[in-house]
Amino acid sequence: MTATTDALPDDPGTLKAMLLAERARTERLEQIIKELQRHRFGRRAETLPEDQLLFGLEEVEQTVASGEAENETAAPAERANHAAKRRINRGSLPEHLPRIEMMVDIDDHACPCCRNALHRIGEDVSERLDIVPAQFRVLVVRRPKYACRACESGVVQAAAPARLIEGGLPTEATVAQVLVAKYADHLPLYRQAQIYARQGITLDRSTLADWVGRAAFLLRPVHERLLARLKGSAKLFADETTAPVLDPGR
Repeated sequence: MTATTDALPDDPGTLKAMLLAERARTERLEQIIKELQRHRFGRRAETLPEDQLLFGLEEVEQTVASGEAENETAAPAERANHAAKRRINRGSLPEHLPRIEMMVDIDDHACPCCRNALHRIGEDVSERLDIVPAQFRVLVVRRPKYACRACESGVVQAAAPARLIEGGLPTEATVAQVLVAKYADHLPLYRQAQIYARQGITLDRSTLADWVGRAAFLLRPVHERLLARLKGSAKLFADETTAPVLDPGR
């Protein structure tokens, strides 16, 4: 949170608040440095996990961003300067993402001076990353029944599509999402159940566990194929780093 001498406010109260904020940020940064030093040079029992350090860094970065936003509100020039830097450093978005274009045009296409028609000479194009939150939907399968009025011999109906879990609610995509969230994103099943509950979908943790177990059974061929490929390799590498567990008394 830096500012030039011209951009500093003249109000003593505002200057005092800015000074206190800078001191608090400095103290927090010093604490982060001490934790980094302990993580790097401390004894093994005193070292901090990497994720704990990242939590601290995130907190500092959030505090800095909040202070910068406050300064930008009072100093339009600083806001424009930061916006220009963000445009330079933000990079480009992947080409495979779908683009939804929005045209922002002027209301009057007549010249404000002579009122002749304006002609287009170019345009400015900017891109922003937009996220559509996960949406739940219900797939409804209708299977009409048919009968012959002449012979009345029976009812004809298409067979029901196969389900990954017979008699269950989830589609294949739903089960895949649960698996990815659990094993790739490390999101426990009880937290996933809480996420679904916010959408009014009541799914017990044990139900999700049943889906995961049945999916694991169906994925056994993939597991066996991967295991065979690994065993056929000339060399295998494994990470034997011990994982911390709950140990009462320590």
